[in-house]
Amino acid sequence: MGPRILIVDDHEIVRDGIRTLISRSRPDWKICGEASNAVEALSAVENLDPDVVILDVTMPGASGLDVSQRIKRLGFRARVLIFTMHDTERLASEARAAGAQGYVLKSQASRDLVTAVERLLENGTFFSPC
Repeated sequence: MGPRILIVDDHEIVRDGIRTLISRSRPDWKICGEASNAVEALSAVENLDPDVVILDVTMPGASGLDVSQRIKRLGFRARVLIFTMHDTERLASEARAAGAQGYVLKSQASRDLVTAVERLLENGTFFSPC
């Protein structure tokens, strides 16, 4: 079985786009679940045991940075890739501080998303240049 990916974004169209991009690029990867907010995300991480969580920053309830911190603090093995439209060096630093292993801009998804997930699966990191 291939790597298990969890997609977390409050916009269904974004989740659909990520799913399509991954299924076309890496058909052996499995989208094990989706979530649209922090509560669903944490439940899915606990119940689905993904290898990588693609995690939006801006969501209802708690931010993706908060979710990343909780994933780390609770000791889940999932690696976190922050996926955002916000292009700032400060946010990239905050993602690192929150325990994320990667950061990809939504505007660069077609170029960087699959590469970033590959790096995380290899226990590396990937931070898009700002």
